[in-house]
Amino acid sequence: MMTTHPANGPADEVILGNCRAVVADDIIDDAWLRVSGGVIQEIGVGAAPAPGVDLGGAHLLPGFIDQHCHGGGGGDFFSVVPGAAALGANMHLRHGTTTLIASLVTATTADLLTQLAVLAPLVDDGTFAGIHLEGPWISRDQCGAHDINLLRSPDPDEVATLIGAGGGRVVMVTIAPELPGAIAAIRYLADHGVVAAVGHTNGDGDVTRAAIDAGARVATHLFNRMPPLDKRAPGPVLALLADPRVVVEFIADGVHIAPELISFVTDSIGADRVAVVTDAMGAAGAPPGNYHIGELEVLVADGVARLASDGALAGSTLTMDRALIVLLAAGCSLPTASRMLSGTPARAMGWTDRGRLAPGLRADLVVLDGDFQVARVMRGGIWVG
Repeated sequence: MMTTHPANGPADEVILGNCRAVVADDIIDDAWLRVSGGVIQEIGVGAAPAPGVDLGGAHLLPGFIDQHCHGGGGGDFFSVVPGAAALGANMHLRHGTTTLIASLVTATTADLLTQLAVLAPLVDDGTFAGIHLEGPWISRDQCGAHDINLLRSPDPDEVATLIGAGGGRVVMVTIAPELPGAIAAIRYLADHGVVAAVGHTNGDGDVTRAAIDAGARVATHLFNRMPPLDKRAPGPVLALLADPRVVVEFIADGVHIAPELISFVTDSIGADRVAVVTDAMGAAGAPPGNYHIGELEVLVADGVARLASDGALAGSTLTMDRALIVLLAAGCSLPTASRMLSGTPARAMGWTDRGRLAPGLRADLVVLDGDFQVARVMRGGIWVG
């Protein structure tokens, strides 16, 4: 028996009709979707086969996937305060992020083990899709908002300890490949099903190419916290852009990188290789003021987060729906932006069950109003906002 959706909660089956669905590289007008069992069962055009939810001509996109995020809504993912990580995850979910990886920052081994233990049940219940270690194995010269006193080279025992403690929940690690032992660590990560990302690096093109050959497949926020592209020493940027095995991240907040550069790179290498991330910290979706990343004090004003000590950028206050607006303003088409916000991150992480609107995939959906603002969010067939 057909049911219309309740105000909030699961539906045995629901038809979403009268929408403009972003499917692959196209926008299908007057589309409808049939969702059942948390999965997209069917996509059609024209009159829906049964009464359901009339979306009033709104755009329908796959749910956003953020593979690099540290917090939001006043909650930090590295916090051991009960409920803090879930608070941030729920804020991003309301903004359309239906798949979220919890990113940690540089800390002692003991603190990282504690943070992994705190996050483990939130990965198990689906709040997070996994955990990302951004540090501690990164460059002192490109540390950004990481405690320079805690940075270190990747010791094999520590790498194995942290990955083992994650119990399969650590899905990505950012590493500077020029550090002693880093190439071996990248091979270890790749062999254990963990996505190795090159980032916070002061390395050159040769060591970057060696990292890719060892198994690195992501560039952590390309251009940010790595040597700039130079005419005689193109460094890691060119090596990462030139290799089709690599997906590059961009923080599309209009601050970390010029929107026109994102558009240029996307046109050059294709949206299949560009993943938009927020790199958001706890101040995302929260009032301006004083915050922390790890033990470092951060001042947030006018939507920009900076270290109190030296004014360096310290993550962002971005949400993925706002990143969509930045991409559209930069000239990206809606299907291209959707691919960068959903499809490419799913591919980078090896997830084949989400990231696109297609039969058989998870019913992770974002409904946008006429101003491209999030009107409703569905995750796994359940309305969550």
